[in-house]
Formats: sequence, structure tokens, C-alpha cells
Amino acid sequence: MKIQVLGSGCAKCKYLEQHAREAVAELGIQAEVEKVTDIQAIMAMGVMMPPALAIDGVVKSSGRVLTKEQVSEIITRQAK
Repeated sequence: MKIQVLGSGCAKCKYLEQHAREAVAELGIQAEVEKVTDIQAIMAMGVMMPPALAIDGVVKSSGRVLTKEQVSEIITRQAK
């Protein structure tokens, strides 16, 4: 599983990345967490309002900081 945090590097983006990493650790799954800061790459994924969370190339959330629990729920649904 590949989890991408899309954003410019602002505080909200950093919180979302932290929550994603914590969720992966807590769930005990094998996943790569990648931070994407390239604006062209972010826009190519259709994100206009960062921060955004994508799993396996599909944007699951945009424009808000998800909690660790919300990220865990999205990951769990995706893994099924």
C-alpha cells in the first residue's frame, strides 16, 4: 500500500503526514508513506486544496487535516 500526503509543506500538511505515519504504525501494516510537495504532481492528481491524502494513487481526502483515527479508518476500508 502506498500512502501519499500531498501538500506544500505547511503545518497542516505536516500534521496530516504525522497522523498517517501514526495510523500505519498503530495498524501494524506494511505501507509506504510518501510526502508529495511538487505542485505540478499535486495538481495532476486533481488536488486544488491541500493537504490531501491519497492511497494507491486515489485521493481520499482533500482540504482538511484528518485525525489519526480518520486516516486509520480510510486505510482499513482500502485494505478490504
